[in-house]
Amino acid sequence: MTANTSIEVVGVRDAIRSLNKIEPGLRKQFTADATRIAQPAIQEVQKNYTKVPLSGMARKWEQANKKIFPFSVAKAISGVKLKVDASREATSLIYITQTNVAAAVFEAAGRANQNRLGDSLGQLRPNHTRILGPSVFRKRREIESELVRATNEVKARVERELK
Repeated sequence: MTANTSIEVVGVRDAIRSLNKIEPGLRKQFTADATRIAQPAIQEVQKNYTKVPLSGMARKWEQANKKIFPFSVAKAISGVKLKVDASREATSLIYITQTNVAAAVFEAAGRANQNRLGDSLGQLRPNHTRILGPSVFRKRREIESELVRATNEVKARVERELK
C-alpha cells in the first residue's frame, strides 16, 4: 500500500515569480535557501549512488546522436539538483531531480512499461524511481516544515512589498 501526500501552500508560485520584480536577486536567494534546506535529502540520494548498476551501463551508448551511457557514479552524484520551477505548466514548484542522463535512465527504466533494461534492474512500480524517490521520502520530515516556513516567508515579503 502506498500513500501519496502533497503539500500545497497557495500563492507561492506567484510569489516566487514576483521575487525578481521586487528586488533583483531575491529569486536566486530563495533557490539557494531551498537548496540549503533540502541538503539532507540531496545527500541521502547522493550516498545511495555507490556503483554502476549493470556492467553494460559502463559502456558507451548513443541513441539518435544523444549520449545516454556510460554511467558514472561521480556524475550521478553531481547530477542530483534541487529545482524551483514557477512556470504555469509545471506540476511541482520545488523538486529534487537527476540531471545526469545515464542516472535518469537508471532511475526510471521500466517505470512506464516493461522492458529488458527495467527487468534487469529490478521491478519498479509505476510513477516511482529506484533511488531518488525513496531517498527523498526518508528525509521528507526533516525538510518539509522548513521549506513550508521559507515559502510562507516569501509570500509574506511579496505581499508586504506589493502593498
